[in-house]
Amino acid sequence: MSNSVRDYEKLAVDIINAVGGKENIVKAARCATRLRLVLKETPKDAHKKVSELTGVITVVENNGQFQVVIGTHVGKVFDKVQTIVDLDDSSKDESPKGTILNRVIATMSAVFAPFIYILAAAGILQGCLILINMAYPSFQSTGTYEVLSFMSWAPFTFLPIFIAITASRHFKCNMFIAVACCASLVSPTWSEIAARIAGGENISFLGIALAETTYTSSVLPPLFLVWILSYVEKFVEKSLPDVVKSLFTPLLCMIIMVPLTIVAIGPVSDNLATAIANGYNSLYNFAPALAAAVIGGLWQIVVIFGVHWGVTPMCLANYDMYGMDTFQAFQTMAVVAQMGAAFGVFLKAKKMETKNVSLSAGITGIFGITEPAIYGVTLKYKKPFICGCVAGALGAVVASFFNVAYYAYAGLPGLLTVVNAINPENPTSIMGMAIGCAIAVIGSIILVQIVGFGEESEEVKEDIIKEVATTLLDNNKEIKNPLSGKVLPLSKVEDAVFSSGAMGNGIAIDPTDNKVYAPFDGTVEFIAETKHAIGLKSDDGVELLIHVGMDTVKMNGKGFDVKTKVNERVKEGDLLLEFDRNEIQKEGYSLITPVVITNSNNYEQDELCIDEEALFGKSIINLKSVEV
Repeated sequence: MSNSVRDYEKLAVDIINAVGGKENIVKAARCATRLRLVLKETPKDAHKKVSELTGVITVVENNGQFQVVIGTHVGKVFDKVQTIVDLDDSSKDESPKGTILNRVIATMSAVFAPFIYILAAAGILQGCLILINMAYPSFQSTGTYEVLSFMSWAPFTFLPIFIAITASRHFKCNMFIAVACCASLVSPTWSEIAARIAGGENISFLGIALAETTYTSSVLPPLFLVWILSYVEKFVEKSLPDVVKSLFTPLLCMIIMVPLTIVAIGPVSDNLATAIANGYNSLYNFAPALAAAVIGGLWQIVVIFGVHWGVTPMCLANYDMYGMDTFQAFQTMAVVAQMGAAFGVFLKAKKMETKNVSLSAGITGIFGITEPAIYGVTLKYKKPFICGCVAGALGAVVASFFNVAYYAYAGLPGLLTVVNAINPENPTSIMGMAIGCAIAVIGSIILVQIVGFGEESEEVKEDIIKEVATTLLDNNKEIKNPLSGKVLPLSKVEDAVFSSGAMGNGIAIDPTDNKVYAPFDGTVEFIAETKHAIGLKSDDGVELLIHVGMDTVKMNGKGFDVKTKVNERVKEGDLLLEFDRNEIQKEGYSLITPVVITNSNNYEQDELCIDEEALFGKSIINLKSVEV
């Protein structure tokens, strides 16, 4: 597992550069811990480059996606990626199509991942209400309970609207038309009509009998609606004159899609979700222990490949049809077992770094997020992962004998959602969950203590790698771009002191941004009193001057905001200073910024990206030490 990172904006830039630049990215999405990219083509070295970035846990290539596992800070990276890539939702989708299965799983991920925390929060609120009602039975008759209860159910009741928002982005159609169509499905009026149909009344649309299907809490009907809408909308827009498109496109789409859904799409897709759920339920009813062993033991393997979102419609269908679901109960065993394995590594480890990583990953697992534990600890050492799978299967099998089930949806199954198994009509359920989770957690910890995880061999391997790396890289140094903009030869700077090389060799940047970042790990050696220039020295001896603009010394510090101080240690990517572009230009000074190696006589210099636009963090100069 890589070290922690503070500058997630820089990490986003590094990832984009490593996968071939923003032009190579077709789609960008995220889930709880992963940045999910769809690339036009995957560069041969992208997997290695991204995996080695500080802040990246690992990379998984699956389902046509380049998945960068970052952990709970993925949102910060994704926000920056969005601003850089700026994908046009109306643009043609150039992503590789892949197999039907891959496309289905990728769709489920893109649709459900953005709002999974909303469902998780609502599920936890429902679990808290269960606990409060157990402690204070009279609470259920209060207005406070009623308000909190309908709040906890609202995201599930209006789930089709959430799906309309995310699915419209995925299928590249108008979000507001999709929301309008899906809002019609959860209209109270339609629920009343469906109830009358269920009561025996015959109601038809254009002579076609309507089904009694309701769409609150449904998954596949709104998903199929938006998918088909993406084609209908394009057809309607092409067919209409420009003067009436804005009005008649949403009108015709609603007139077509809402009736089509309640007549055909809804009943068919609802039956499909029911069939999938019944398939799992049949296995469970036939052999509960077998179903438990498979899910408790193998679920985290599914998580490794990032395809775990595919079961969401099935679980939600179970809650909708039966008010309960056993699948998520067994999922919980698999989750807490990997969490326990991470804690087992923490107890067994001798290296402080391993202890810190495993403890952090284990704590994250408490909240139902296991990717840091899997990629950073258990799968890395292999044995702990197997221990977790074995303990998860054993815990789930034992729990299955207690008729365990969840009675409230758990967006992220884990220790915090165990209370979802409480039900007065099935008192053994929570007992089974408690026993099963205890077996899964304690069992995985004990197994790791018994079989170990190979830390000693890992230490030897790391020492060898460090020794080889030191030998190979000792004479080679790399300067990263401190400022986004166009890279220019130093000779083009309109100042003889810089262009002649009197100050040293280097390059210049015509900036497109107003922030200067540290191009390497090192120390701040010098800050001009007028704040327009900073001198740095890298840990391996490179002395660098960054001079923002030409003649900006005359501004006497106006428009400059230094974020560091002399003798302060800085890490690559740390923000050094900000400057006011408009203020500098208003005063009539050039923004061209020389980046000069003041001890350049010690190095041979290889300039990169000359006359190219380069984001900060990209390699711009390679240096090789020479004898002096």
